[in-house]
Amino acid sequence: QVQLVESGGGLVQAGGSLRLSCAASGRTFSRSVMGWFRRPPGKEREFVAAITWGGGSTVYADSVKGRFTISRDNARNTVYLQMNSLKREDTAVYYCAARRSDRVALTTTAGGYDYWGQGTQVTVSS
Repeated sequence: QVQLVESGGGLVQAGGSLRLSCAASGRTFSRSVMGWFRRPPGKEREFVAAITWGGGSTVYADSVKGRFTISRDNARNTVYLQMNSLKREDTAVYYCAARRSDRVALTTTAGGYDYWGQGTQVTVSS
């Protein structure tokens, strides 16, 4: 079992930066593929980024590639999402997600994740 708590959201001007954190509890965190998703206002949840348990492989949505960076610190049981050059269209509730430790492949599909945090709001103003 993995429990996830996101933090770091807030209000930022377009062009600014934020770093989201996701603190995980559970013995299997270090073996879990981790992902970030977001739900923009009035839209469905969408994939943002994911990282393998060792951090050696990552995948990004085209809309954030080159601006966002996912990373993890297994010693701290934390995964991060560094968001730079933020745009108004990045406004959303951001969710952290984890796969079970036996599901080792990266996936961009929400259904492929087994555990979810409650979300943190990111609002980008013009």
